Amino acid sequence: MQQKERLFTNHQLVRLLWPLIIEQALAILVGMSDTVMVSSVGEAAISGVSLVDMINNLIINIFAALATGGAVVTSQFLGARKPEEASRSAGQLVTLSALLGVAVAAFCLLLRAPMLRLFFGSIDDSVMHEALIYFTITGLSYPFLALYNAGAAIFRSTGNSAISMKVSVFMNLINIGGNALCVYVLKMGTAGVAVPTLVSRTLGAAIILYLAAAHHDNPARVTWDGVRHLQPAMARNILYIGIPSAMENSLFQLGRVLVVSMISVFGTVHISANAVANNLDSIGCIVGQAMGLAMITVVGRCVGARDLQQASYFTKKLMLWDYIAQGATNALVLLFLPQLLSLYTLSAETRQLAWLLVMIHAGSGILLWPASFVLPNALRAANDVKFTMCTSIFSMMAWRLGFSYILCVQMGMGAVGVWIAMVVDWVFRVICFVARFATGAWKKRCTPAETA
Repeated sequence: MQQKERLFTNHQLVRLLWPLIIEQALAILVGMSDTVMVSSVGEAAISGVSLVDMINNLIINIFAALATGGAVVTSQFLGARKPEEASRSAGQLVTLSALLGVAVAAFCLLLRAPMLRLFFGSIDDSVMHEALIYFTITGLSYPFLALYNAGAAIFRSTGNSAISMKVSVFMNLINIGGNALCVYVLKMGTAGVAVPTLVSRTLGAAIILYLAAAHHDNPARVTWDGVRHLQPAMARNILYIGIPSAMENSLFQLGRVLVVSMISVFGTVHISANAVANNLDSIGCIVGQAMGLAMITVVGRCVGARDLQQASYFTKKLMLWDYIAQGATNALVLLFLPQLLSLYTLSAETRQLAWLLVMIHAGSGILLWPASFVLPNALRAANDVKFTMCTSIFSMMAWRLGFSYILCVQMGMGAVGVWIAMVVDWVFRVICFVARFATGAWKKRCTPAETA
């Protein structure tokens, strides 16, 4: 019996993956450079930036969830060989992203002080002052960030991840160069790492949307007609994936904000160590983040082509690649951890705590992170979004929040207790997602997006 031709060759998968890996690495590099540079201003500044970044990550994940919905729908239409519908879905993603970005920015800017007091009311006044500066400036960038995510998702869904990578390189160069200028030369303090973020996101959004509209050979080209009117049926396709993903991601990040509020009770040392550890741990997740984005495109195309056998095949293949790559990356983080910590201006107590937190994350992440966070993207691309949402929310509430409160607050373990609870959360997620995929229950939800 002749084997069916694969929808993706190894060469095509690598061509999709390597720009995504570079893009994710650059994003991590910028986050690290922000923290390293602002650490020279003082621990109040690094604490304020890290606390606001917890809220910023919540916002980023909301935008990313909407972009995921658009990428899934566009990928499915491309897999079904319906380029006109793919183009319409791309236009609707841009419209929805613009509306969401403006609404979120207005909400956060109006309520930034109450939000910070609600989540981190027990922090020192000096930390709150720095947090307000950083939150105000980065909040202005939300509409542009939402639009950039939309444009990047459109190009990834077509398999042309090199475009979003090139724009990301440009954005990150502006960000890092701007950080160095504003912090070290102009002595702008916390504002020095916020203003370049605003400028880079504004330019990045403008460039990627121009390219999405100007590339006439783009199978999901954005047109003015597709953007200017909200089309309920097409928007519903995107929101069917986007809303559960947004709820899942936003509640997940909200949970992270709440556990950091628990950590903040233990003072600046725990807040700063948590921020540095988050920076360094993100290095070990670079390939996993890229693989998760690739899963959306690859599995979405398979679902659009109504080929669930290939969807399963490519999920297993990408998971194997991810386990090998993330294992090697996390091993390198552990090997060079002293050198990485030396990049930051930290007290001895903060450095020691950060070392322990990274050991917990990187050591556990080798086995648990891929199945916990990459595999669910394969389920989402197959429209199994309610299961991933319910599993993630329950695990966050029961384990990451509930267990963190017991270990961190009640038992007085501080940041270490929170990170142990995080590992328990990972274990639960792995059990649920692996069982869902292995039993084939995800296939029952596997219906491609319909033409509007």
